[in-house]
Amino acid sequence: VQLVESGGGLVQPGGSLRLSCAASGFAFSSYAMRWYRQAPGKERELVAFISSAGGSTKYADSVTGRFTISRDNDKNRVYLQMNSLKPEDTAVYYCKGGVYWGQGTQVTVSS
Repeated sequence: VQLVESGGGLVQPGGSLRLSCAASGFAFSSYAMRWYRQAPGKERELVAFISSAGGSTKYADSVTGRFTISRDNDKNRVYLQMNSLKPEDTAVYYCKGGVYWGQGTQVTVSS
């Protein structure tokens, strides 16, 4: 099983990034997927959820209206579109499917 995140980087406040998580080794289309993040010195928090077929999504209050989770079950990928980024969005972002975690991708929002 592998979950590999990509798309992180350094962006200015107000900017956008699109994270991608490539899944392999399990029945991706049968699993709800989640994005989490962990900032330095803070606990890991749930950012976004998407159901197995993509018909249901949920977001943390702090990102609602700015972030969008989506998935492509043909490509075994889940995405997180992040707009209007703020310095407080700086964290390592992880995707999770079932009990499986990716290794994370760093997002830094700074001028």
